Amino acid sequence: MSNNVEVIPFLYDSKRKGIFGWIFSTDHKKIGLLYLYSTLTLFIIGVILGLLIRLELIAPGKTIVDPQTYNALFTVHGVIMIFLFVIPSIPAAFGNLFLPIQIGAEDVAFPKLNLFSWWLYIIGLILILISLFSGEGAPDTGWTFYVPFSEFTTTNVSVAVIGVFILGFSSILTGLNFITTVHRLRMPGMKWTKMPLFVWSLYATAWIQVLATPILGITVLLIFIERMFGVGLFDPAKGGDPILYQHLFWIYSHPAVYIMVVPAMGVVTEIIPVFARKHIFGYKAIAISSLAIAFAGSLVWAHHMFTSGMSDTAVLIFSFLTFIVAIPTAIKVFNWVATLYKGSITIEPPLLFALSFIFLFSIGGLTGLVLGSAGTDIHVHDTYFVVGHFHYTIFGGTGFGFFGAMHYWFPKIYGRMYNKKIATIAWGILFIGFNLLYFPMLIMGLMGMPRRYYDYLPQYHTGHLISTIGSWIVALGLFLMFYNLFRSIKHGEKVGKNPWGAATLEWTTPSPPPTSNFIGEPKLTRGPYEYKGVENDEQYT
Repeated sequence: MSNNVEVIPFLYDSKRKGIFGWIFSTDHKKIGLLYLYSTLTLFIIGVILGLLIRLELIAPGKTIVDPQTYNALFTVHGVIMIFLFVIPSIPAAFGNLFLPIQIGAEDVAFPKLNLFSWWLYIIGLILILISLFSGEGAPDTGWTFYVPFSEFTTTNVSVAVIGVFILGFSSILTGLNFITTVHRLRMPGMKWTKMPLFVWSLYATAWIQVLATPILGITVLLIFIERMFGVGLFDPAKGGDPILYQHLFWIYSHPAVYIMVVPAMGVVTEIIPVFARKHIFGYKAIAISSLAIAFAGSLVWAHHMFTSGMSDTAVLIFSFLTFIVAIPTAIKVFNWVATLYKGSITIEPPLLFALSFIFLFSIGGLTGLVLGSAGTDIHVHDTYFVVGHFHYTIFGGTGFGFFGAMHYWFPKIYGRMYNKKIATIAWGILFIGFNLLYFPMLIMGLMGMPRRYYDYLPQYHTGHLISTIGSWIVALGLFLMFYNLFRSIKHGEKVGKNPWGAATLEWTTPSPPPTSNFIGEPKLTRGPYEYKGVENDEQYT
């Protein structure tokens, strides 16, 4: 394959010009970038809302907003971060960009359905934005929309839950597309045991999207019906049961945690062997553990409800299952560390984010076991311990996995390299700020600080002050990181096809890839983690 062949990168559309060449394109790479830019924009908005929340909590009493506005702030922050950033960020963005290329396909199985999924995402986003600025005011229920408050609050919950309902369809269609693509479009010779582990993680995630997301859709639709028609499914005065809502919501929302985290685990699994220059340790164990997490994670929803009055038998079963789901996660961590052991390690920004993922997510996982054990959960339920645990798991996990993916695949997407020194500094600032922001929450939770409270007692002031200062450091790190990446799109140093010396198929294509992904027929000459001879391959430069 000659390096002198002129290719038309996917950033060019010969049929449509300007914005129409993007929003009507069925090229999976363009759709991936649409998701990437959309989710990044929503992430920045969510960060700004989070900074406002932390600023309000810097001292006891009112600082910048009143209690009602504060309730709206953390509700909107949660809805944006969970439904509009965390869930779609890695699967919809980087999954669309690289899943077909990694299996040697020209596109996903259903390109038009893929575009429709992004349009549904935008429609759901618009409805949620309308709910924020309508006359009734932004939703104030928290991102979980718990009844009975969500039934009777006068804020604009109805439009918000319809927006979430539509977002659910976007997620379902993306999952269906990925499952079909993996089953039907793998290149000749690519057996299941030859697929990159990022593809395995997306495949496991897609099954959760297809099987669990409809439950969320039904649940939020029931809130809408309750508010419009007063059926009484969740109203005890009419014979309903508010605990039923919690069961329905968490039957989806706990598996949704793995929609958020498993793709990030796939990113880490791609990054570590590249920069350790070793074959991944325990390929089959990692692949099977992704499926095991998807399965076992669907059985533990009621550990969110230990204080709701369920039977001791149910508490025992769900607590036991919660500890079981930690096993496949631990398998991944063990295999990542084993891959690094005696590796020829090169410290690059993607690896720093991957190592941060392991450290921060491990803290999130271990604190999750505290919440999964009924004896300790009784004491820390609905405290800031839960807030700290959740952010270590989701921001420390999915967030740092997402940042790692951006730095790992950036040269492939744009054909240019960012400033590695600035990227490393930004990582260091982010890592320090993150722990300064969220670790005090774990301590405050153990002290008894309730979550979602607008005000607090004086003994919690020091913890909140440190957390707020940490939020400013995180914001600085994010600004530096995004500035470096944004500037490098146009001004970064041009690189070849494979600046990292990786072995998966996306690094055999030009940077950025051509419209049909490959020049000629792709050839499977090595496994996805076989690095011997890569440096001498003509595709490396």
